[in-house]
Amino acid sequence: MATKDAPVTNPMIDPLTGEYRVIAPGHTFKSVTDKVSRIVLTTHTPLGWWFGFLVAGGFVCMLMTAVTWLFVKGVGIWAITIPVAWGFAIINFVWWIGIGHAGTLISAILLLFKQGWRNSINRFAEAMTIFAVMCAGMFPVLHLGRPWLGYWLFPYPNSMNYWPQFRSPLMWDVFAVSTYATISVVFWYMGMIPDLATMRDRAQSRFAQFMYGLVSLGWRGSVRHWVRYETASILLAGLATPLVLSVHSVISLDFAVAFMPGWHTTIFPPYFVAGAIYSGFAMVLTLAIPIRKFYHLEDLITIRHIDNCGKVMLATGMIVAYGYSSEVFMAWYSASHWEYFMMWNRMFGPMGWSYWTLITCNIALPQLMWLRKYRTNIGLMFLMSLIVNTGMWFERFVIVVTSLSRDFLPSSWGTYRATRWDYMTFAGTLGFFTFMFFLFIRFLPMIPMSELRLMLPGAKVREKAEPHSTGTPVPEAGD
Repeated sequence: MATKDAPVTNPMIDPLTGEYRVIAPGHTFKSVTDKVSRIVLTTHTPLGWWFGFLVAGGFVCMLMTAVTWLFVKGVGIWAITIPVAWGFAIINFVWWIGIGHAGTLISAILLLFKQGWRNSINRFAEAMTIFAVMCAGMFPVLHLGRPWLGYWLFPYPNSMNYWPQFRSPLMWDVFAVSTYATISVVFWYMGMIPDLATMRDRAQSRFAQFMYGLVSLGWRGSVRHWVRYETASILLAGLATPLVLSVHSVISLDFAVAFMPGWHTTIFPPYFVAGAIYSGFAMVLTLAIPIRKFYHLEDLITIRHIDNCGKVMLATGMIVAYGYSSEVFMAWYSASHWEYFMMWNRMFGPMGWSYWTLITCNIALPQLMWLRKYRTNIGLMFLMSLIVNTGMWFERFVIVVTSLSRDFLPSSWGTYRATRWDYMTFAGTLGFFTFMFFLFIRFLPMIPMSELRLMLPGAKVREKAEPHSTGTPVPEAGD
């Protein structure tokens, strides 16, 4: 019993290491399974879920309205013009692809490095990746002008003897994004199979039993199943890891292969990848913090996860800051009049406010995350995640718009002012992303139960007294 003078210890802090725990003490195999599966198998859907779902559905209707009008009238309803032939569509495309990078990094790279803290957040980070890629994929197709002919971008056998131009950066995007989406979906689905079997065994209605049984692919939790599952996980993680570096590098080459001042630079591939991971982890926090509060998951998504995400954001943010400083240095050191004017125009031109907005959001304010007391402040980290994602959107705005609006010839200079259809399309994709995420957390386990159970103290010994599920037993060491 604690005495009056004994210090009050935080149960979420490990007394041996002084670090926050990855999972709260006191959990058993059964308690973890009950807590996660109850969110999905409950017969009463929370009113808060319905409210968010309907609001997101309203934005999806806005997206459908904007896209329908785009099909009727053409891309002229957007603000794109000459010289700013790329506008919100390409800005949002690059931004959404960046959002999806954290899911692949958490799922694949942290799995290969055996980082246990990923286990509570990797499932919805993977879902976030898929939905972000879906949103990103809309914009290049809509930007084609004839989106119903978008399938021409794929090298399929046809009677027109027409094949894509593989020297076009647009083709590189098609292959990079489609490969990224395919691997992400396979990795996400395969990781859910043990949990889907658990849902099958716990479901009460015949329909739910049938559906979860169908998608669990006959999983019974045998040693053979577990060995194949773990082997496939490692192989897919090995395939997905290069995609973290390659996908946004390929997208950055859309800019780097051009001769436009501010684009034609070798810093873009690593600079874009770091920015993608930066914004991706910010979106993980944007989703994780409300989820843990609404569903009372503070004991599974702990301060440790928030703190580690903040550390990754700080590290990638410093790489992004190095990229910004390199751009300034190269504009000066190149002794190119065009490069010098490009940087001056970004800072002090008609749209200079956007440059200083990104500097404030991406570099200045995130310096607070050097201090642990700020990284472990839930409200501040949620606000910081919104600030970083805003800053990363403005980064893409500065790269695309300010560079195109002031090119080589002053006689061809122009400006850019987004129309309501630009804003409606972007807001609609935000709604579509949220809409899909609400469906995900309602019908699928958002936290991997099988992986969390392996982190419990008794995970190395087969559970006997308290079986957590007939579908997904925890294997013994050496099985």
